[in-house]
Amino acid sequence: MPTEEPKLFLLGSSHKVASLVERELISLPADKIDPFYEGLRSIPGMKECLLLNTCNRTEIYGVGNGTSPINEVRNYLRNFQKLEKGFMDRHFYQREGEEVVRHLFEVTSGIDSQMVGETEILGQVKKAYEDACNRKLSGKTLNRLFQKGFQTAKWTRTNTGISRGQVNLGNVLSDLARRIFGKVERCRLLIVGAGDVAESTMESFQSRGCQEITVTGRTFDWCPLSRRKPDELADKFGGFAMAYDGFQESLHLFDVILTSTSSGKRMITADQVKQSMKKRPAKP
Repeated sequence: MPTEEPKLFLLGSSHKVASLVERELISLPADKIDPFYEGLRSIPGMKECLLLNTCNRTEIYGVGNGTSPINEVRNYLRNFQKLEKGFMDRHFYQREGEEVVRHLFEVTSGIDSQMVGETEILGQVKKAYEDACNRKLSGKTLNRLFQKGFQTAKWTRTNTGISRGQVNLGNVLSDLARRIFGKVERCRLLIVGAGDVAESTMESFQSRGCQEITVTGRTFDWCPLSRRKPDELADKFGGFAMAYDGFQESLHLFDVILTSTSSGKRMITADQVKQSMKKRPAKP
């Protein structure tokens, strides 16, 4: 029996169609990735699938066997995340065929990023692809798509000026801190999280002379065997480690705060920021 033609599709949401609050409802925390994939792979007609889940985007790349199961994927995600009816119409986009290819090329190249040209997204896409391969969910079509996406990113960054200035969140934050405080070395930096974005930010601040870097994160409480514990990251950059419980009460001690975690939840509320600012009236 001849194999039916594969149908490439994408269902996703990003900073372009959803606010931070709305993305928090969509993003999948780390402990939900496995069960989500289990349900995703069991959708009838699903041949290949891959989940790209970052702070700024949640995208499902898939290949259907003969027909596209994008509507089934849409319903599955809505039910899994308990999204209200109509939410996905307002805050999601769909692509099929060549439009998926074009979209992925723009993502890996940094063109579709909130900070155009930023470099973190390429590493995040590579990790998502590696995860799908390890789960044996990426086959002939997605393998070719993502390999070409990585090649496109390399060509774009080599032959254009999109990454001029080494655009990443850490550099943007340190430059902003310099404009506000005058000198980065005078800033007190707090990092909530221990991932790649946290590390690149610490590296950027340290390279500019910052000597007061503090790290905290949930791994103190629930993951003693984690390879990326906050205290290990603090040691790497000569910083300090702070216990996660109650770190919000110490916000007024810091000039720059970055939260970068996989929890999908808000780490610091607006009210907490307002209260901390009252405790440092003479400082921005």
